[in-house]
Amino acid sequence: MFVLDAIFKAYDVRGVYPDEIDADRCRRIGGSFARWVAERDGATRVLVGRDMRPSGVELVDAFADGVQTVGLDVVDLGLVSTDLAYFAAGRLGAPAAMFTASHNPARYNGIKFCRSAARPVGSDSGLADVRDGAASDPVPGATRGARTSVDLLGDYATHVRSFVDVGVLRPLRIVADTANGMGGLVVPAVFADLPVELEVLYPELDGTFPNHPADPIQPENLRDLQARVLETGADVGLAFDGDADRVFLVDEHAEPLSGSLTTTIVAAGLLDRHPGSTIVHNLICSKALPEIVRERGGVPVRTRVGHSFVKAVMAETDALFGGEHSAHYYFRDNWRADSGCIAAVVVLEQLCRAGVPLSELRRPFERYAASGEINTEVADPAAVIDWVAAAYASADQDRLDGLTVDCGSWWFNLRPSNTEPLLRLNLEAPTVAEVADRVAEVRARFA
Repeated sequence: MFVLDAIFKAYDVRGVYPDEIDADRCRRIGGSFARWVAERDGATRVLVGRDMRPSGVELVDAFADGVQTVGLDVVDLGLVSTDLAYFAAGRLGAPAAMFTASHNPARYNGIKFCRSAARPVGSDSGLADVRDGAASDPVPGATRGARTSVDLLGDYATHVRSFVDVGVLRPLRIVADTANGMGGLVVPAVFADLPVELEVLYPELDGTFPNHPADPIQPENLRDLQARVLETGADVGLAFDGDADRVFLVDEHAEPLSGSLTTTIVAAGLLDRHPGSTIVHNLICSKALPEIVRERGGVPVRTRVGHSFVKAVMAETDALFGGEHSAHYYFRDNWRADSGCIAAVVVLEQLCRAGVPLSELRRPFERYAASGEINTEVADPAAVIDWVAAAYASADQDRLDGLTVDCGSWWFNLRPSNTEPLLRLNLEAPTVAEVADRVAEVRARFA
């Protein structure tokens, strides 16, 4: 149980192969997940997909054996992106397990789960039960389940393109850095029938990541994409993470767009087609986002950070779209699951409708300067948050997720890490200079 406790995180399973996540544990996890979805939802089959990590084949086989042992069928999706696995769970109406460690280094692997219709599974929505059930070997069912396979790449690509008016799109030059991740499979399929010139950097599926880490939130991992955009005169650059469910954009000057900015652009575009809709955003996103949503006639709703919280609020409010600063973009008509590819094509549609470069399209949406996430190690995160709250007692505050303090012209959020003695500071102010001053001011409260 000690190792299981270590690899079962808030939203998924993740650990170093084979020390923490291995075939035996995956077999037991497969059996436990199968029992859980059978008892909870009456499921009779489990979809299983994997990314390009070398350990994936062995782990998937073991997981599938666990599922089959307890009597459920396995539908093998093969090599897929995480958002393709979510699409499969929605289209086929079955729970899914996606073997991936996302942006983590090659020595890691993991599992992302969802119920049928891509409903989330997190620590507070079943993942703890799966962990507890995995402490023992699968109990054999009356009959052993079958294992079949299905290829949904073409259907997925058609689904992604359905989110835009393809007739609006004009010839664009696009560079996509897929970092040897699953984007190398799904991105060419999505763009195959669109009027764009696509160049893919590092398209070979290689879970050892020989060129650079598949973690585009880190600026150093955008450098190859930025250089190629400038060299080729591309209109847009797209950077995908390892399992291709997230995307970061750079404009024609190779300037990155934050996940918050991309969320705002996507929200505005969708509201043009669906006026009056609800848009969900986590509390780290720029306050420009709710401002612009209201200006476009939409209804902004603020949530905690994390996909399970965003999806739950989307379900409660029938929201059209939800976004996070970490470049997760959720779509109601995608079973409220996130998809980097859908977000990318929606931005491209907005670019073509506006008839201006991305550097101009982005300008009205960028109203404030942001610090980005700043991590600080502290001995007692909860005590520090209370101390900072007291220091800003005269400002508006809430504890929806950590501490958010609104000082009028500037605001900040201070959240503890779920796994480390860290505080995560995000701050926004009118100018870059004021951001630097305010960050220093807040950090001085707990330095």
